Amino acid sequence: MPNSNEKYPKTESLSSLLPMERRDLLKISGGSLMAIGLTSFLDISSAKAQDMSNGADNFYKSRKINIRKVVFLTQYKTKIAANLFTPSQIDLNKHHSAIIVGHPMGATKEQSANLYATKMAEQGFVALSFDLPFWGESEGQPRNAVEPELYAEAFSAAVDYLGIQSFVNRNAIGAIGICGSGSFVISAAKIDPRLKAIATISMYDMGGVARNGLRHSISEEQRKEIINKAALQRWNEAEGRKIEYTGGTDNQLTRNSSAIQREFYDFYRTPRGQYTPSKIAADLTTHPTLTSNVKFMNFYPLNDIEIISPRPLLFISGDKAHSKEFSEEAYRRAAEPKELFWVAGAGHVDLYDRVDLIPFDKLTDFFKQYLKA
Repeated sequence: MPNSNEKYPKTESLSSLLPMERRDLLKISGGSLMAIGLTSFLDISSAKAQDMSNGADNFYKSRKINIRKVVFLTQYKTKIAANLFTPSQIDLNKHHSAIIVGHPMGATKEQSANLYATKMAEQGFVALSFDLPFWGESEGQPRNAVEPELYAEAFSAAVDYLGIQSFVNRNAIGAIGICGSGSFVISAAKIDPRLKAIATISMYDMGGVARNGLRHSISEEQRKEIINKAALQRWNEAEGRKIEYTGGTDNQLTRNSSAIQREFYDFYRTPRGQYTPSKIAADLTTHPTLTSNVKFMNFYPLNDIEIISPRPLLFISGDKAHSKEFSEEAYRRAAEPKELFWVAGAGHVDLYDRVDLIPFDKLTDFFKQYLKA
């Protein structure tokens, strides 16, 4: 049965206070599919501020661990950029459990993934955060392209890399997928039994939201309109016109910005979580290419999720998250062992960086139970 996390403080999120209009739902699913967002600031005059409550600490650093930048290859010989986290007192002559961490869709490893990897390394795990293909420092052109199969492949490539390290137990490798990466790691785990335990945080089913929108708000006609727009843009780009981008987090708030956009804006567009990799302009961060965004409509990560069993699945979501329907559906369709864990009072983005809300103790217990070094 789903559990709740009563020890965490009850806090009201905007998603529970403000109604979500139909136009907001359509914008998210049809045009965004990325790191969507909400700030705690309703007045546009506060747009450059940031909500640092509940221990928001995306750029957390720890003296208890060592970090090394690494690069590894996918099966298709493309380079993936990553950070390797090890406890400072690690015994390199022993084999250790390891955890791979995937960042939110539209983000980079510096946004949420490094934080989770740091915290897990503090608990004694080897941890690896990485940039999805086409994002951050990883290879792939055009930048910010959508290709869910390659995203899933990157998780398996991370297993390859960790499994050949002399200090890692290749039979004790797990993974954490945050937001969209929750669906990518599930996709990977269905065909890669080397992933022994999987946890998702604020999961987005990127295929489901592309086809149907949040709360099934997109009609078939609207879906076809989105597809046709992308197809027309392919003609433009084939004829040499510029690449167009879509969705993601608004670069500027207005008085009409939705609650969800404000939530993501507070993370991605303020110093709380803002990060611009060297390969992309700041105003293009979080925004996927228009023509590739429809690739998600052919992505069905929850189909056959039950075949991951008997490997365990842990779904963690805020009970106020606008995205909680995806964790609920994944839990419903998965086979045992599985657990749906609610963080009381938390919204979707809260679990990116609010260390006073994120249940790191739950994650630690889960991986220590199922990853036996």
